[in-house]
Amino acid sequence: MSLAGLAFPLTRPLLHALDAETAHGLTIRALKALPGAGRGVHDPRLRVEAFGLSFANPLGLAAGFDKNAEVPDQMLALGFGFTEVGTVTPEPQAGNPRPRLFRLSEDEAVINRMGFNNEGHQAARLRLEARAASGGIVGVNIGANKESADRIGDYVKGIAAFSHVASYFTVNISSPNTPGLRALQSRVELEELLARLNAARAAQAARPPMLLKIAPDLRDDELTDIAAACGGGAVDGIIVSNTTLSRAGLRSPLAAEQGGLSGRPLLELSTRQLARLHLLTRGAIALVGAGGVHDAASALLKIRAGASLVQLYSALVYRGPGLVAEILSGILAEIGRSGGTLASLRGRDAVAISHQGESGT
Repeated sequence: MSLAGLAFPLTRPLLHALDAETAHGLTIRALKALPGAGRGVHDPRLRVEAFGLSFANPLGLAAGFDKNAEVPDQMLALGFGFTEVGTVTPEPQAGNPRPRLFRLSEDEAVINRMGFNNEGHQAARLRLEARAASGGIVGVNIGANKESADRIGDYVKGIAAFSHVASYFTVNISSPNTPGLRALQSRVELEELLARLNAARAAQAARPPMLLKIAPDLRDDELTDIAAACGGGAVDGIIVSNTTLSRAGLRSPLAAEQGGLSGRPLLELSTRQLARLHLLTRGAIALVGAGGVHDAASALLKIRAGASLVQLYSALVYRGPGLVAEILSGILAEIGRSGGTLASLRGRDAVAISHQGESGT
């Protein structure tokens, strides 16, 4: 286990005594002091080929943790197969007023209404350029400034700014904390967005894969439209999903806070949507399962629903960095028990999972 993992049982009570955003800032500063070396679990059975990239393992760190690309190498050193920085907007942005990040400890969940707070393209680009020789898969999650007059233009700027340093792009149009942003998920607006982004990609010397990150709160017809708009090579992959506006079944007194909910309560909803999208696309688009991953069983559930890769973030708040090795070991154990491969598990239970939570199931 890493030094960070060993220290977590001691540091968690101290961090959780602070407000969530202060604790997060201290965590980033502490990680910056650690070496960004080592790549954790190495086992060829964990290797994944997806959207033209080769991943050492299927477990990644979701965007939101390392907003300004300060610690990608330290997170890879914890054993993640890939990490995703951002969301980054063209101009620096303060985000929404504090408090804006809340731990729902009773539910192992987090609510955030951060509002794309970040230092802007230039700061993140300089950091990524400085670590470019370090290797590892580092995706860049791009977004639009709140007051932008041309939000699609902001995403185009992201393509231009990071094509030479991003392993892949994630186009984040699903945050609930920027007013009107989720409207870009409608078919007409999404097709316009993807057309402009693909034109921008064609103009770059380097063309990293492009993923779309969608909300879990989509109706069936909206999900069908997204599947259609993303077909034919319009995107290389889809992340399912971002945070939810749902508050079903929560116990925490903080459940009424506004913002997007992440963590364990999101598992069923996000995984059901993942399975449905896998079936809608007939497995032709690589999917990344995010939302509620907190142990090996939940990671494997995402894979059986159709995910090639999985991401987590909120679970680290409650279970610490040792969770990475625990999940990867659990996946290896399941591969050993089943006698198959990671690829053979993908989508195995998609039909059943796509109906979970419906009346009578």
